Amino acid sequence: MKVLPSDALVVVDVQNDFCPGGALAVDEGAHVVPVINGLMPLFQIIVATRDWHPEDHCSFGDPPEFVDGSWPAHCVANSPGAEFHGDLELPGDAIIVDKGTDPEKEAYSGFSETSLAEQLCARGIERIFICGLATEYCVQQTAIDGLRNGFKVVLVENACRGINFPPGSAARAVEEMKAAGVEVHWSRDLE
Repeated sequence: MKVLPSDALVVVDVQNDFCPGGALAVDEGAHVVPVINGLMPLFQIIVATRDWHPEDHCSFGDPPEFVDGSWPAHCVANSPGAEFHGDLELPGDAIIVDKGTDPEKEAYSGFSETSLAEQLCARGIERIFICGLATEYCVQQTAIDGLRNGFKVVLVENACRGINFPPGSAARAVEEMKAAGVEVHWSRDLE
């Protein structure tokens, strides 16, 4: 699959708190980093989304139940956990999109109450390639919202990892994305 000037890579939430040792770590979360680093040179436009939560965000539970609406405190704005993984080689001109900044609203999608769609349209982007963490939450919601916003959407499956709880949830999310119209490829398919 040929990457075109009208394509953008959207790197979803590759942040310390979602990687091993983080507050809400995804198994093998850091394994996406070298794959994503290999993809970035193919794209002229790169977007990186990040959770950027206030300390009292509505998604935090005490004690956390590790379900929607009751997660451990994670990716608190300006904290080390909210920083991008140290090995992620984002270019200096990458578009950074902060989400989940409203303490009263959950925001899994990079399009949720952000200017992402407008920024992509302003650059003539027609197709987005999605990768990052976690498959069945922020990756899936960003992909589905990408379709809703009129973009063609490609999931780079081997550049994603899921929480996979309950077991099989990440694979189900991929099937749901396919059913919605998302194309699924591996990084080796892109040139």
